[in-house]
This record gives sequence, C-alpha cells and structure tokens, in this order.
Amino acid sequence: MSNQKSSLLMAESRKPRAKVQTAIDAVLKAMRLCEEVQAEMVPTDAIQKTDRSPVTVADFGSQALICKAIGDAFPDDPIVAEESAQALRENASLLARVTGYVNRFCEDASASTENVCEWIDRGSGEVGPSFWTLDPIDGTKGFLRRDQYAVALAYIVNGTVQLGVLGCPNLPHRLNDGDVQRGSLFVATRGEGTRLYTKTGDFIEHVHVSEAVHRFAESVESTHGDSDAHGNIANALGITESPVRMDSQAKYGIVSRGEASLYIRLPNPAFPDYRECIWDHAAGLIVVEEAGGTVTDANGTPLNFLTGKRMHENRGIVATNGKLHQHVLKALSDLY
Repeated sequence: MSNQKSSLLMAESRKPRAKVQTAIDAVLKAMRLCEEVQAEMVPTDAIQKTDRSPVTVADFGSQALICKAIGDAFPDDPIVAEESAQALRENASLLARVTGYVNRFCEDASASTENVCEWIDRGSGEVGPSFWTLDPIDGTKGFLRRDQYAVALAYIVNGTVQLGVLGCPNLPHRLNDGDVQRGSLFVATRGEGTRLYTKTGDFIEHVHVSEAVHRFAESVESTHGDSDAHGNIANALGITESPVRMDSQAKYGIVSRGEASLYIRLPNPAFPDYRECIWDHAAGLIVVEEAGGTVTDANGTPLNFLTGKRMHENRGIVATNGKLHQHVLKALSDLY
C-alpha cells in the first residue's frame, strides 16, 4: 500500500503547477459569474432542494464552469461536488438562465443546455485515492442576502488536501479596511503557504495566522452550529470581543490572515448526529494550515476526507491559529 501511495504522489508532483493554475482560473471565472448573477438576480433564480436548502442559478453556473475546466484539463480526475443537474433538467426556464450565464464565460463554442447539464454532472464522482471536491457556492443564504459566500475547490491525494482555492467575492481584503475593496482569493498549496489575491487575480500577500488577535468566528445561521457552546468556549478562553459571524468558508480565510484566532463549528443540539460535508471544509482546512494554523474536529482528530461525501468519523470543526488549539480542545473536554 505504501508503494502505491508513493507512486501516486510522485505522479501528482509532475503536474502541480498545471493543477494550481487551472483551479485558480476556474474559480476566478466562477466568482465573476456569481457576481453577475447577484447583480441581475430575479426571484425565479433560486429554488429549494429536497433538503429545503436553497440553490441558485449561480450555484449551477459556478459548478458548470469549474467542472468543465477541470474535466477538460484532467479528464481522469474525479470531481465530488455538491450539486447535480437533475433539478435543472426538470426546470427548462432555470436551465436556460444558467446556460445563458455560462455562455458569457465560455471561451470556445457556445454551450447548449445539454452541455451545461453534462458539465455539472461531472461533479458526481466518488471519493478515491485522488480527487477534487467542490462547493460551487458555499453559503448560498449569504449569497442571497448579498453577504459573505465562497467558491471552494480542493484537490485531495490519499486523504490529504494538497491544494485549496477559496474565492470570496464579497470579502474585503482586510475586514477593518476603511477603503473597502471587496473580493479575496486564497490559494494554498501543501508545503508552500497561503497566498491572498484580488478577485481579478492580482497578488496581494502571503498570509499568516496571528497569535495576538483574540477573537472567534462562527456561522450566521443558528442551525449550522451550537452558538451557546461556542460562547461557553470563548468565555473559557477569556475571549471577550464579539464574534465575527459570517457565512461560508470565508471564516477560514479570516483565521488564515490573522483577523480571528478561532473558528468553532459544533453540531447543533437539535441534530447531534450531523456530520460535515467534505466540500464545506477541504479548501478552508489547507488555507488555514498553510498559514500556520491547525484544523481538527472537536475531539482533536484530523479531518478524514476518505469516508465519503460526509466526514462520518469526525464531529464538529475547530480551526485555530495553532497556539490556541490545545486550549480549545481542553475547554471542550472540560465543559462537555
């Protein structure tokens, strides 16, 4: 087994730059599509999935563009993504809207509605020795509120995230920047750190976690975590500043660049058996780790991306600046 792993990693090492650039270009394009949809959105551009969560023209368009780019460049690479084209095939007007937006960003021949469905369904791959995982819009409710959301893409080899590209179209370059320039792109490659770019792809800086900032981040949606438990942990750590509440993996981004020292996501007590989806955390994990931070579950166990679309062996998420990590885990064990 170790020989198989070694040969896989050696094979991947021959093409990392192509994967990084393909991923960056695809996410930047998807970010632009999302911004155009958000600017022009009509009520019929959003529907509910069977689990009652929203999905929009932008979710489908983003997934189509990214899966097309990866599938064209690396046709043998599986992609495990959140959406499928089934709902679109049953909604001709929505499919036409998605196809129209995708065609704004197609550089080759115009895409048909069937092309778009085919590209979206390239995301129906399975977890394996190496694969991509994609959330075309992480934080769709934030997107609908015109608040924070993210386009999250990661590449995983033997269960270890090797590349993460996290596009946050509405996230300022710095949270407290008076001259608010929005649109942040985080790119992390294993062993090479985390870099921050503008939404047009211009390099800003290498980012690092901070040991000086004493602030925590959590989700806006109360159903996405246990806010009472999060507050208790913050109190135990002596964190008195109000939390940063935002949707999506943008929270990983602000931890990576030192604007929060901790991101906690414990299961909502109403859903104690809930397990996180891999596409909701893979890109964020490497963005924080390569900036010097630490990410585990609430028990201190590394996140396992090989158990399927959900991390069945992990409970909750703890992402920190590294220095705080063991203190958080101890507080968790003492309080719960």
